[in-house]
Amino acid sequence: MEENFPIVHFLGLDFNLSNLVMITVTCVIVLLIAILCTRNLKRRPTGKQNFIEWVMDFVRGIIGSNMDWKTGGRFHVLGITLIMYIFVANMLGVVTSVAVHDEVWWRSPTADPIVTLTLAIMILALTHYYGVKMRGFKHYFMGTYLSPMKFLFPLKVVEEFANTLTLGLRLYGNIFAGEVLLSIIATQLAHINIFTGVLAIIPALLWQGFSVFIGAIQAYIFTMLTMVYMSHKVSDEH
Repeated sequence: MEENFPIVHFLGLDFNLSNLVMITVTCVIVLLIAILCTRNLKRRPTGKQNFIEWVMDFVRGIIGSNMDWKTGGRFHVLGITLIMYIFVANMLGVVTSVAVHDEVWWRSPTADPIVTLTLAIMILALTHYYGVKMRGFKHYFMGTYLSPMKFLFPLKVVEEFANTLTLGLRLYGNIFAGEVLLSIIATQLAHINIFTGVLAIIPALLWQGFSVFIGAIQAYIFTMLTMVYMSHKVSDEH
């Protein structure tokens, strides 16, 4: 299924305005959630504060399953930001997709491989940065590329590229496939009679519910793998 997007050319580069808009919308929503859930904090949490504290404890568990808290505690905010950002981004295209003059403006930004691969590259770059910062270049290089045996160095380099690709493309593939199927269902509903359309709404709603589940799982997997890769770079035992 071919889709057209609003593209602008600037300084020899092509910019997808749909991606820019949806990335901005995602950031604003995550920021608003964070502000609303952390206003008027109480010693005994209720309502919105319960939610944000549950997210914090959930991410703390992800980090704790990969590295000790003394090492991994500094990545707590990173994990919270990632899981909330990716979940919100995944949800934006579940309910609807908006096209203006045959150009798609509203969809999940994570349904674009450029967005997910860019996010993956940023995460892997962060793991290398913290690996060098926390362990020193010598220990980082030997522990990452020359352990347990030096002749594995070429495979270790290939692994870094493979990790980047799989981290980004896994997220993209799952979200894109879900949006494609939702678009197909919506298109078919528009070309059938009212009676059949009412019956077809049921599987459409079921698939939307399943897409919400997949979006949540993918946010969890991306955050989990981020902490796994981070632990491999910053922990001496790895």
